[in-house]
Amino acid sequence: MITIKGLIGVIVPVYKVEKYIAECIESILAQTYTNFRLILVDDGSPDNAGIICDEYAKKDSRITIIHQENGGVTSARARGVEEATDCEFITFVDTDDTIVENALDTLFHNKYQNCDIVI
Repeated sequence: MITIKGLIGVIVPVYKVEKYIAECIESILAQTYTNFRLILVDDGSPDNAGIICDEYAKKDSRITIIHQENGGVTSARARGVEEATDCEFITFVDTDDTIVENALDTLFHNKYQNCDIVI
């Protein structure tokens, strides 16, 4: 797959977070930097978190949802990385977190300021 210049893959492992997932997704969709792909990895969540992710994916073409058997957060992140082959950059967001609206913009623009890593 061809890497798209400037495309940021945002990988979110999803497990037992139906209370938080919508707020997390909304904070990512509200980014000022819009050249991103949101990869939600449902790690066999027994609650409605996977269903909530499916609903968001129907509304926004930047969202990819992957459903897998529970393998733990490391497995979910690794699966997300496998899916993000078209992304120039990758970042991770935990489902019980939200990010400020300029987080991806800051990540992208600082990368071109000779930074090796942006935290």
